[in-house]
Amino acid sequence: MFETLTQRLGRTLQDLRGRGRLTEDNIKDALRDVRMALLEADVALPVVREFVERVREQALGQEVLRSLSPGQELIRVVRDELTRVMGQRGEVLDLDAPAPVVVLMAGLQGSGKTTTVGKLAKRLVDRQRKKVLVVSCDVYRPAAIEQLHTVADQAGAVFFASAVGENPVDIARRALDEAKRRFHDVLIVDTAGRLHVDEQMMAEVKAIHAAVAPHETLFVVDSMTGQDAARTSQAFNEALPLTGVVLTKIDGDARGGAALSIRHVTGKPIKFLGSGEKLDALEAFHPDRMASRILGMGDVLSLIEEVEHKVDRDKAEQLAKKLTRGKGFDLEDFADQLRQMRGMGGIKSMLDKLPGIGALPAQVKNQVNDREFQRMEAIINSMTPQERRFPAVIKGSRKRRIAGGSGTQVQDVNRLLKQFAQMQKMMKRMKKGGGLGRMMQGLKADMPPGFPR
Repeated sequence: MFETLTQRLGRTLQDLRGRGRLTEDNIKDALRDVRMALLEADVALPVVREFVERVREQALGQEVLRSLSPGQELIRVVRDELTRVMGQRGEVLDLDAPAPVVVLMAGLQGSGKTTTVGKLAKRLVDRQRKKVLVVSCDVYRPAAIEQLHTVADQAGAVFFASAVGENPVDIARRALDEAKRRFHDVLIVDTAGRLHVDEQMMAEVKAIHAAVAPHETLFVVDSMTGQDAARTSQAFNEALPLTGVVLTKIDGDARGGAALSIRHVTGKPIKFLGSGEKLDALEAFHPDRMASRILGMGDVLSLIEEVEHKVDRDKAEQLAKKLTRGKGFDLEDFADQLRQMRGMGGIKSMLDKLPGIGALPAQVKNQVNDREFQRMEAIINSMTPQERRFPAVIKGSRKRRIAGGSGTQVQDVNRLLKQFAQMQKMMKRMKKGGGLGRMMQGLKADMPPGFPR
């Protein structure tokens, strides 16, 4: 997300970063580039106009022009304005109400609404230890009901059964009664969508809203629709008292215009970002952190939070104890570290949050992907338990067998063993803590030219 905008803004602001003095002319040139970058990112025109004008006013002010580092000061102004446009501060899901707290999900068909219900349920179950009930009021698509049943089971939530032909309002009322009777903390109601906004859909979702009186009403929208995302958000906001927006499919959106337009158009905060189909791929939206990512400054805080929530602490402690007892770091441990990285969204997701990565050319970033790590896992999985524990025994014939079993070449096996040997050296120096942080440091040596070291 924001890849195009990050590269354009990065080039423009880099020219100003080291300047000892700014003039009206070079500020004007920079703002022209900023304007074009925002328009190319499919940001709504009113948002672009206001953004550029506010930055211009501050850039020509005495605080910037008289600063000892005016280029850096202007970058701060741009960052602050990006944060303001997206909402100033992150707003969490409000569960401060008598149980069961009802969360109503609305949106167009194909926006990822049902998957988002599962993701939100999993987040509430895993992180806040909530007892969650989910229900589908989409009686027009049997597959939608079955899909919600499946994701509810995967998320650890309870599914309330519904069927085609039932009245959506009656379903919602019965689910609320069930949530009260079974003492659920949260009830998430999934509503039907259409391919476009129409009167029938709006009337139905209004009736469901009136029946269950949700504490949170979230609009789920596909970020790849750009300015259309802002327009449909506005249409739903006029029909329903929305409390927030969930942007989905951000991994497929290189522009990011929706994120920069929705708050301005609707006045409602973006509360979550969703990517991919995995149920743990839902992150809280923080405007200040996103502004830093757009400007290539990274988002280390979000990365730390991901590590805290997704790294298996028990395994990290077991590895630490194993190393402190003098037992070696073997290929089974190495494979476990790879699996934990995959569980955090993969190497690309982690790299996107590191400072300086966003501004790199696409061809450089594309050289680092999860396929290499999947290949490494496949190679290790083709080894015998003895080979994983004692890699030194892996010689010519064994290498050929492992390569054949993993669908790779002998040189791939050699490269893995070389990388493992480097990792093993680092782990010998490590006396405490899990291995993931050390592993990330070690992987820097294998990054293509152009990556920050």
